[in-house]
Amino acid sequence: MKKILVAAIFMLGLLAWAAGDDTPQERYIKRYASLAVEEMHRSGVPASITLAQGLLESGAGLSRLAKEGNNHFGIKCHVGWKGKTMYHDDDARGECFRVYDSPEESFRDHSDFLRYRDRYKFLFDLETTDYKGWAYGLKKAGYATDPKYPAKLIKYIEDYNLSRFDTMTPQEASAMPAPPHKIEAPVVVRPNTAVSVPVSEEFSFSLDRRLYSLNGVPFVYAMEGETYASIAKEYHLFKREILRYNDLKGTPELQPGTIVYLAAKKNKAQEGLEKYIVEEDGEDFHAICQRFAVKEKAIRKLNGLKEPVTLHHLDELKLR
Repeated sequence: MKKILVAAIFMLGLLAWAAGDDTPQERYIKRYASLAVEEMHRSGVPASITLAQGLLESGAGLSRLAKEGNNHFGIKCHVGWKGKTMYHDDDARGECFRVYDSPEESFRDHSDFLRYRDRYKFLFDLETTDYKGWAYGLKKAGYATDPKYPAKLIKYIEDYNLSRFDTMTPQEASAMPAPPHKIEAPVVVRPNTAVSVPVSEEFSFSLDRRLYSLNGVPFVYAMEGETYASIAKEYHLFKREILRYNDLKGTPELQPGTIVYLAAKKNKAQEGLEKYIVEEDGEDFHAICQRFAVKEKAIRKLNGLKEPVTLHHLDELKLR
């Protein structure tokens, strides 16, 4: 056992996949993530929403409806259902619920239930990455009576970084890297604080380097001999994720000392950093965005700029 000093915000993905690896929630996510992604590409329902609803409605697969009826989403019989049924106390005593032959059938019916009912049609005008819009939209459409339903879905999505599945292909989801061994005591680290984290000797990715945070985004400084691919592997990310987080494409070289973000940058700089004055003609727009942990696309839009961005001495760049 050893103590490692960490100064950063662990991105939710690291916490979700590293911490509590043997919890029912983690087992549920690992078992059904690829199915949720497949359904997203078939029907348009975000994988994060499907997984969050499954976790909530089925108690991570442990509810009576899920275990006895393969019903992971609490879908009631409704008019026109001709399949098997079971009765369960929900909003009222002895309500009729659908029974499925397999979890896969339940996931498919859930997607179709949303896709082909008029009251949910407006949801499909939203992006699959807009999980908050979907969460509140489901409540608005009457999927659940609990006023806290959207907040509960969002908490699952953010606690377990389920939104990462919203940008995956089915092949990528099926090839997800195995999660690392668990941390004995999961800790959420706030910006600019240092805590002692007990780590198992079995812990599979390296934490014997310092993590930093800028604008609430965790990052590391590249070391000699490292590549974007090696850092991605170290933190159980895909290389393309690392590149996307850092606004990069292709196979760029990585110089020692370079900032490498481990999560998506923000759309605007932290409070107090309203603008940046360009220091010289031709200053690198990418480097500026990296310096402030902001997305290039967001800053281009904020300033009405088009690619490729050409900057001149004393130009003002809005950062928020």
